[in-house]
Amino acid sequence: MPVHKTTVLDLLRHGEPVGGHRYRGKHDDPLSANGWQQMQAAVAEHHPWQAIVSSPLLRCRAFAEALSVRHNLPCLLDDRLMEIGFGDWEGLTADEVEQAQPGALLRFYADPITHAPLGAEPLTDFQRRIDAVWQDLLQCHAGRHVLVVCHAGVIRMMLALVLELPFSSLFRIKVSHGGMTRLQCDDDGNGAPYCQLLFHGGFVG
Repeated sequence: MPVHKTTVLDLLRHGEPVGGHRYRGKHDDPLSANGWQQMQAAVAEHHPWQAIVSSPLLRCRAFAEALSVRHNLPCLLDDRLMEIGFGDWEGLTADEVEQAQPGALLRFYADPITHAPLGAEPLTDFQRRIDAVWQDLLQCHAGRHVLVVCHAGVIRMMLALVLELPFSSLFRIKVSHGGMTRLQCDDDGNGAPYCQLLFHGGFVG
């Protein structure tokens, strides 16, 4: 007889890295002091999770590992949770991109497939990568409450998968440093799980 399972995934974006707002992609900058404070404020003293899964990049991994030690939780690193690669824009601020390529940012936000920066990871490849890790999270952690420490692009794509959003809507979703998003998936064993967004940009309770 199928067993009903409810899986809850809390998606925590990393805090502000050293160097402030930039298109980092896979650049591995550490968290600033403010970034640490943002992430600590997001979780406060709550720890409802049974496990932590994190991007291996420092701005995610350092906090995830520290939190896992504090609360004696397993912490797994998954390369598929790394941010989308921004190609020629990596390491640049929005102002620097705009100065070099006027109008490029708005064109990218409106149509990130056609107007991606040179050398960027194709959005369709990124979607497949995030869909694969999403399916594994649901299978490997079925019935559990898991914290996923990752990046704005990863959170946007997971929301797009759950809410069936088109690529043109991805950048309409604001994901703040230290922002928390909660997704819940109910699985009765008779088909694809039913997933819903419980909150976005809220606090752990």
